[in-house]
Amino acid sequence: MPTDRPEADGTLAWDHTVIVVVEAEAGGVRGLGYTYAEPAAATLVNDALASLLEGADAFDIPAAYDRMRQHMRNVGACGLAAMAISAVDAALWDLKARLLDMPLARLLGMRREAVPVYGSGGFTTYDDAALRDQLAGWVERDGCRWVKMKIGSDPDQDPHRMAVARAAIGAAALFIDANGALSRKRALAMAEVGAGFGVRWFEEPVSSDDLAGLRLLRDRMPASIEVAAGEYVWDLDDARRMLAAEAVDVQQADATRCGGITGFLAVAALCDAQHVDLSGHCAPSLHCHVACAAPRLRHLEYFHDHVRLEALLFDGAAQVRAGAIAPDLGRPGMGLTLKAADAARYAV
Repeated sequence: MPTDRPEADGTLAWDHTVIVVVEAEAGGVRGLGYTYAEPAAATLVNDALASLLEGADAFDIPAAYDRMRQHMRNVGACGLAAMAISAVDAALWDLKARLLDMPLARLLGMRREAVPVYGSGGFTTYDDAALRDQLAGWVERDGCRWVKMKIGSDPDQDPHRMAVARAAIGAAALFIDANGALSRKRALAMAEVGAGFGVRWFEEPVSSDDLAGLRLLRDRMPASIEVAAGEYVWDLDDARRMLAAEAVDVQQADATRCGGITGFLAVAALCDAQHVDLSGHCAPSLHCHVACAAPRLRHLEYFHDHVRLEALLFDGAAQVRAGAIAPDLGRPGMGLTLKAADAARYAV
């Protein structure tokens, strides 16, 4: 599906987003899950996972999850395979809750009634006016306490862009995200500049693969700035290694990548055991229910692209009010229904 304007971060540029939607059926009821991936993830679902789960007990999701992970051993359980598993797992949880005629948040056990969100976008392709309008809108219209912008495409311009953002959002907290584009020293210098603009969160200042670099920056950044990473956690071991390295102040996880609802809850439990806060990455409509159940959850990313796509594709998509999203407890499952006719316009 095309973006509403050209977008870029510190390492990539794009003009469309691909969403892979999975439906699982049992007892005449359908559950829905999805991931943001390449179309090849759909091939893995159809050719490798669908027949594997055919006839399985719809209530026994742990067994289905283990079977999928084991089956993908020789394919490689990270990357596209993890995204395919994530979408199926989410569909299975949605299906189970629908079969029980209850909202997924209730099934998982609600710790909170609503999930705080931060507005996320601020792409490096935006001019000052677009950056100002988007960030100010999240604060003034949606009541967000935090907003995040991309940096790193042209680091020399980022101080000016942070100044524009600060003027636009007033007292709200400013987050920045380099998507791993910077060197360690450049990231440290950027943090020192960012502190002057009230930056409170620096996401992926260096590559998430550089755990030693993240730990170094976490120790040396201004005390007012937290280091966050984890959107490319594919499984529990990835999260365990990041936490063991003490690389982050806030651990991120994405249920469309880390194993669906099952994987997200496992990462949440690990964070709880390590006394580290968790933040959900993107896909707000899919995360809404599980985020209500996760311990130590700080907030969820309300990402511009996904908010826009989910509203176009799903009836019941999450909508921010007073800086938070809340599950519709009057709908079973995740409360999402695919708008089939609208989705068909974009089908690959």
